[in-house]
Amino acid sequence: MLFALLAAAGTGLVVAGLYLPRTGKDVVAERLAAFNQRPRSLEEIELQQPFTERVLRPFIRQLADALSRFQQARSKNPKDTQIKGMEAIQRKLALAGNPYRWTPADYLGIKAFAALVLGGLLFFFMTIGGDPGYAIVFGGVGAAFGWFGPELLLRSKTQARQKQIQRALPDALDLLVISVEAGLGFDAAIQRLVEKRDDALAAEFARVLAEMRVGRSRRDALKDMVLRTQVPDLNNFVGAILQAEQLGVSVTKVLTVQAEQMRTIRRQRAEEKAAQLQLKLIFPLAIFIFPALCVVIMGPIWPTLANTNAPGV
Repeated sequence: MLFALLAAAGTGLVVAGLYLPRTGKDVVAERLAAFNQRPRSLEEIELQQPFTERVLRPFIRQLADALSRFQQARSKNPKDTQIKGMEAIQRKLALAGNPYRWTPADYLGIKAFAALVLGGLLFFFMTIGGDPGYAIVFGGVGAAFGWFGPELLLRSKTQARQKQIQRALPDALDLLVISVEAGLGFDAAIQRLVEKRDDALAAEFARVLAEMRVGRSRRDALKDMVLRTQVPDLNNFVGAILQAEQLGVSVTKVLTVQAEQMRTIRRQRAEEKAAQLQLKLIFPLAIFIFPALCVVIMGPIWPTLANTNAPGV
């Protein structure tokens, strides 16, 4: 028995001795291999990027540059026109939360690219159909859809984001009230809100804290948040906070009043939507439900009525 155990242990040690050197890391060999590895060329690095980064994005940037030069050529003050145009686009992107991480140049280029692609495709297919007149009309319609499509998409994102902020504000104010009453300062309460929530409102407050860390005043950071969101309820809240800070009023009292007011506004909006629901149900009932009910009710007795009113019966 002892001999069998010793033999098994010896066999295990031999196997481990043969296996471990193969799996162990040779640091010197790895460093030599990394040093002797051939560096990749710029062409290889570019080819490893996705198609959108290699082809589409540079083409879109070129379209944006061409469009900017065209707008500058038509303007009396080219530099001011370009700056104002880019600032307006940047405000639109900020209102929508910039979900696609577009720059103003990307936005212009995407609009021009979509107009060219949709207009060109519709013009091409209608030309193949053999009617040049319709080809021009449909090409223009496709170009218009392509040009205004990104703007409509951005507008829908903006409205959805504003509604999300508006819905999240009452609960966020309740959390701020609880945090401040527990002894936290206003900035610490905002940090607590950012840690506990994951929505557009928390992202805006996180940006406020980041701007305050780099030296901006709380007043300016909150005002910029109002400009970025343009939500009336948030504007009222920020105005009350800034006024309380200016007059020396307790922030806890202001937050409590604002939280109660937001809850009241939310309840009133829910009641208003419930009252509007009856009016909105009239058209589906008249179009879909009532005709089906008439068929179900009148269907079985229709043959009897037809035979009764028939001549000679």
